[in-house]
Amino acid sequence: MSESALIRMSDAVSGFVDSGSLSPKLFDPAPILAGLPHLPGVYRYLGETGDVLYVGKARDLKRRVSSYFQKSDQVPRIRLMLSRLRAIEVTVTRSESEALLLESNLIKALAPRYNITFRDDKSYPYLILSAHAFPRLAYQRGAIAEGSQRFGPYPHAMAVRDSIQTLQKVFRLRTCEDSVYAHRSRPCLLHQIGRCTAPCVGLITAQDYACDVADATLFLSGRDGELIRRLQIQMEEAAAALYFERAARLRDQVLALNQVREKQFVESRHRQDVDILAVAMVGGLACVYLVMVRGGRSLGGRAFFPAHVEEADASGVLDAFVAQHYATQSAPPILILEFPCEAIDWLGDEAGRPVKALTQVTGERRAWLQAAQQNAALALAAREGQQAGQETRLAALNAALNGGACRLIARIECFDVSHTQGEAAVVSCVVYDHGVMQNAQYRRFNVTPATGGDDYAALREALMRRYGPQEAAIGDAVVRPDLILIDGGRGQVNVAQGVLDELSLGDLRILGVAKGESRKPGLEQLIWPDEAEPVRLPSDHPGLHLIQQIRDEAHRFAITGHRARRGKARVSSSLENIPGVGAKRRQRLLQAFGGLRGVESAGVEEIAQVDGISLSLAARIYGALHGCP
Repeated sequence: MSESALIRMSDAVSGFVDSGSLSPKLFDPAPILAGLPHLPGVYRYLGETGDVLYVGKARDLKRRVSSYFQKSDQVPRIRLMLSRLRAIEVTVTRSESEALLLESNLIKALAPRYNITFRDDKSYPYLILSAHAFPRLAYQRGAIAEGSQRFGPYPHAMAVRDSIQTLQKVFRLRTCEDSVYAHRSRPCLLHQIGRCTAPCVGLITAQDYACDVADATLFLSGRDGELIRRLQIQMEEAAAALYFERAARLRDQVLALNQVREKQFVESRHRQDVDILAVAMVGGLACVYLVMVRGGRSLGGRAFFPAHVEEADASGVLDAFVAQHYATQSAPPILILEFPCEAIDWLGDEAGRPVKALTQVTGERRAWLQAAQQNAALALAAREGQQAGQETRLAALNAALNGGACRLIARIECFDVSHTQGEAAVVSCVVYDHGVMQNAQYRRFNVTPATGGDDYAALREALMRRYGPQEAAIGDAVVRPDLILIDGGRGQVNVAQGVLDELSLGDLRILGVAKGESRKPGLEQLIWPDEAEPVRLPSDHPGLHLIQQIRDEAHRFAITGHRARRGKARVSSSLENIPGVGAKRRQRLLQAFGGLRGVESAGVEEIAQVDGISLSLAARIYGALHGCP
């Protein structure tokens, strides 16, 4: 984007007409439209305070932006946006594909109010076969090592893991980490249950293992029909030569492959890479369902739920998805779409090859599209039911806690402390807002060792860091919650109230959630700071169920962080305290011996064989690990 030209049009360029002292300013687009070029680029509509209302791309900026002010039949959402328009910013790009990428990045960064937006923060997972002499079958996100084979992308991690399990059963390829593989002295459990041929201890030759890898590659490439025919021929030849054990093994492979084919959601007669996209809309909600077919085999589907779809139509939702999704993901050669899409014209340039979009399809492709439409409808119905349930729970909680006297509760933040006898203490903060858990806003606080064994001190430190002045200093504006939940009793609640009073945030409401008798769910006590008696809601109360949901999520998030921190400390702490053993040497030691236990069992001479470890340092390491002087 270094050569892009930025054109800023604002109220300083006579973009407004003053219609009188008692009337608000009206936006006059004529001076701005006159200066727009006939070039590709991205435009941004700004509101009164400079906030971005809408981001769009255009093949011809002048024509596209002008069209907003020439139509008289705009949908209500666009009319409302134009009524708030106060300035226009334009970025001219070198190509249409560059405009597509810039638009996607700006939408994700700015989250404009009037854009249909999709959250897709994670990269897609792939299945890889490594470039080792005995390749490893593994799950991977992001970049892969040079020489490795990559298959996918898969719509979600579960689809990759299902494929790995299938390949283990049929082809028995290794899945272990290199550090484990290099230090095996006997076969592991996977070999004993028939999921691995144990190349780590030489129970299979490199040639035979390479044949298994080649078969797995054929299967992952969608050429399973060719593979099955070849295995059947080999089975018959083995039986004719009286090699019955080999024939039985090949027979089992053929049966397993046929079972996989029967379970496939869709299967094509052609080796195709296709994405199928369908849209369902109801009651202000929308769902785009994406099915991925690679090599003629379905890898599964994934539902996306966009924001800001009020008064949008299905075609506009699909167009927004294609523009945002494929700006960062490689588009396959064929897209099967429920509606025609403007953004499709841009994808070929971005992918570097033709991308064909099909909307009128027959045969198996029509069956694929119908299946995607059905899944979109089912996913949306499930989402609608969840949303209705959350609204019921939130309304019940407001009725139980507010009594109609206080402001309604919409945003809830919940804190929980997790540690093991003071070790690796972590405080979690989870956020519930707009009827759902807001995972992107979760936070963990690794509290200082001095406060690790003290729940009160740990909670105080976390609250100070969450709501204290340093939060604003690093540019992370604190959104004030309507209710702060504390997983704990009266003592934790008093500590939390004291912190908020100290920060001049005493108006924020705090509610403690203490486990009841026998710590059974449904017997929780709700503790207000200024009320002596706790509140008890019936075990079947929807509001209590919402509190339990948020509290349990805070507990899960805290204990996950605590276990990770504790595990890291226990693995590395013994080596970290040894003078002369830095991060690189520590990594080499752990890789060479497969972990800390392997280092502890090694002798001085063995440790000294590790690159960068001298004999004197090896003796020092051995002595530190075994308590020797």
